[in-house]
Amino acid sequence: MSVVNIAIDGPAGAGKSTLSRRAAAALGYIYVDTGALYRAVGLYMLRAGIDPKDAAAVTGALDQVHVSLRFIDGEQRVFLGEEDVSSEIRTPDASMAASAVSAHPSVRDFLFSLQRDIAAANCCIMDGRDIGTVVLPNARVKVFLTASPETRAARRCKELEEKGMPTPFDEVLADIVQRDYNDSHRAVAPLRQADDAVLLDTSDLNFAQALDALMQIIKERVS
Repeated sequence: MSVVNIAIDGPAGAGKSTLSRRAAAALGYIYVDTGALYRAVGLYMLRAGIDPKDAAAVTGALDQVHVSLRFIDGEQRVFLGEEDVSSEIRTPDASMAASAVSAHPSVRDFLFSLQRDIAAANCCIMDGRDIGTVVLPNARVKVFLTASPETRAARRCKELEEKGMPTPFDEVLADIVQRDYNDSHRAVAPLRQADDAVLLDTSDLNFAQALDALMQIIKERVS
């Protein structure tokens, strides 16, 4: 069977990770959460006392960053060196740090080869901000997954609460609005819908409905 790559792009909190993970499991594909890689780099910078917005400082520290994806019992785990940071990278601070470091060309170059190598060797669903436009421009299927900022904020609040990190709705919404602006206005690989991507707005869909819609899009394009 030939390698099939599926690119899922969209703004923060749109449900890309959860939906992509479930769709990949249903298809027997590997799921690759590229946002987790940027979050890991951002987390490293925060821990090192480096301002994630300082391009020179971030670039200078990249040779000390050892980030990897490991698939354990079919689940993607994110490592900094030998430390599993899969939970630590999901905090609001790590989210904003990820947005900041992702604007630096050096960071994108640093992670680009890793993403491409995984996709070349595996049938996978890869999600992020620029998968269909930059990382995998020839992906068999491209989907731009979105929802209103308020819907995304409510979902993220629920997720954080379930992880024992309750956060005020207004704070989460402000973070999402700011990250949307940062991601869509950065000079390098800004967030945008690829010309050949299918738009999927899940604002009025529950999880099961959104997953059904995503699977239908994929099935129509993968024989």
